[in-house]
Amino acid sequence: MISPGPSFGGGFDFMFTLVPIIIGIVFIVVIAGLIANGARYVKNVQSPRNSRFARVVAKRMDVRHHTNHHNGDNGMMHSSNSSRTYYYITLEFDNGERKEYLDVKNLYGLVVEGDAGYAAIQGDWIVAFERNAQPQS
Repeated sequence: MISPGPSFGGGFDFMFTLVPIIIGIVFIVVIAGLIANGARYVKNVQSPRNSRFARVVAKRMDVRHHTNHHNGDNGMMHSSNSSRTYYYITLEFDNGERKEYLDVKNLYGLVVEGDAGYAAIQGDWIVAFERNAQPQS
């Protein structure tokens, strides 16, 4: 009896099952990330703004690069690069607590490490900084 040759059907069936699952997982991860970012934004917008005396102890930048590939009208493949820079300011409060805040009001270039004053905080954002104020005793 002659045995049949190798069967490739099982491998293709496996790939047709695996690829949609992987695409589905990637889609779910992207949607979950968008929902989490939206929820964080809403939380910060709805947070009360409070002012506390603090000292600027650190500043940092986070540059994120993105590359997009797409087909043009002429069928040629094009890619576009973009980047976005996020600015963070770390504050130290009178009680010794330190916390890093996202700069949403372009304060990064206006403050230097060691500046002391009143920082207006809204959720995870620093929204204002009034330099050289003295702490109240």
